[in-house]
Amino acid sequence: MTEGKGRNGRAGGKAAGGSELPAPPDLLNAPGYVARRLNAAYVAAWQRHVDPVLTGAQFAVLTAVDAYPGVEQGFLARAVALDRSTMGSLVGRLEARGLITRSTPAEDGRKRLLHLTDDGATTLRDAYARARALDRLLMKGCTEAAQEALLRQLNALSEYWESLVED
Repeated sequence: MTEGKGRNGRAGGKAAGGSELPAPPDLLNAPGYVARRLNAAYVAAWQRHVDPVLTGAQFAVLTAVDAYPGVEQGFLARAVALDRSTMGSLVGRLEARGLITRSTPAEDGRKRLLHLTDDGATTLRDAYARARALDRLLMKGCTEAAQEALLRQLNALSEYWESLVED
């Protein structure tokens, strides 16, 4: 069976004979499954509408570095919901692409301070406009109040789920 969205608008796939299969109700009632579906759909939409190379996580890091120039890499990881090892490799890729620079302060050789390059600022500015357009597309048909309520709920849920795995 291949995974996808059936004609009925629900998750499912095609069986070997070509017939549509809806996702089992147990999956549709599982928050993790629904979150995974949302994430997969968002990543595909991001690649199509925003940038096929710059990932959402990279965009988040560029946005946060722009908001907090000179921030220490470790502090920024938590702000963008990445663990330290993922943050390190992601920042390394952004640095290799010439989008950010890392510097080490003389007083603490373990720290890495992050700054956008001119190319990083341009990339962020261009992606930002497309990302906001994607946001509008994703929330089409929702009132501003409904959007705000949904985002409050999703952020609260994210914080709670993150608390379940914090050390």
